[in-house]
Amino acid sequence: MTGSSLVLVANSGDSTISTFRLRDGTLERLAVTPGVTGCSNFAVDAERDLVHASLKADGTGAQPGILTLSLDRRTGELTPLSRLDLPAGPMSYLTLTRRGTALLGAAYGAGYGFIAPVTDGAVGEPTARVDFANLHSVTTSADGRFAYFVSLGDDLIAQYAITDELALTPLAPATVAAPKGSGARHIVLNRAEDAAYVLTEYSGEVLHFSRHRDAGTLSPRSAASVVDPAAGLSHSRFGADPRAEHLIWGADLHFSSDTVLWASERSASTLAPIAVASDGSVSDARSFVVTEPQPRGFAVSPDGAWLIAAGERSAGVTLYAVAGDSLALRQRAETGRAANWVRFA
Repeated sequence: MTGSSLVLVANSGDSTISTFRLRDGTLERLAVTPGVTGCSNFAVDAERDLVHASLKADGTGAQPGILTLSLDRRTGELTPLSRLDLPAGPMSYLTLTRRGTALLGAAYGAGYGFIAPVTDGAVGEPTARVDFANLHSVTTSADGRFAYFVSLGDDLIAQYAITDELALTPLAPATVAAPKGSGARHIVLNRAEDAAYVLTEYSGEVLHFSRHRDAGTLSPRSAASVVDPAAGLSHSRFGADPRAEHLIWGADLHFSSDTVLWASERSASTLAPIAVASDGSVSDARSFVVTEPQPRGFAVSPDGAWLIAAGERSAGVTLYAVAGDSLALRQRAETGRAANWVRFA
């Protein structure tokens, strides 16, 4: 990546968002925005320079919600514009669709998801809601016609058509099963959108699903491990303490190219490349990079040249240059406590 781009990092322990500039392989922290209570995720509308951040309750009576902020690309500062209260519970994942005019969210603790309109920098009341146990992520097709919600508690992916009125209409079938007890967590689509990949938290696998591009439906195909065998980790389960019991703890998933998916695992604090074949199938990871402690979140630059990882037990982020299925350490930069969400802006 030549020139420069902005990178945002949520620091849930400090209730802040850090803004960095990545220029020619160097990270510079421009600003730190306070007042985003317990923020662990956000969605970026780069076209309008807006950031929609999930907030937790602050203990003073303020409800959980979504705070929309404007991004100054020169200074990196974020300025609050509007807020939507979510009395049912805070979001664990947010994503935008239809060129930033609709926002979808998934709530792990409260077990619900939604879609809502975004108008003039303000998120409106949700127009549709779905309910599954421990929803952990949501994504949409690039054309904004379909949405996929991943339920860790129910081990499934719920698939919907998005109507013009921003309703969610279940596809047939309405859900696709993940292996029982695997802890389905984060989902991504490939660039061709003929495949979807889901990272599991408890079994540490990338699940490959083929996708019918016209109908939007998913079908299970293959799976691959993201866990370092040398770490000696065991299969996890709901309610367990992965650190105390030395259990698998899968977290985040991103493409760096059409043939390489990167996955993070928190107990061993590793990033691992998963090879994606021409037919979409996946192979077990064979190399592992130890990164920031407990890496819940990381991001890959749009051109696939850079990867930035954060750690829940860290106050820093690490910048890597990506070369195929290898990472080269370039820099470590201070961000804030319990950094757990990274996005390019």
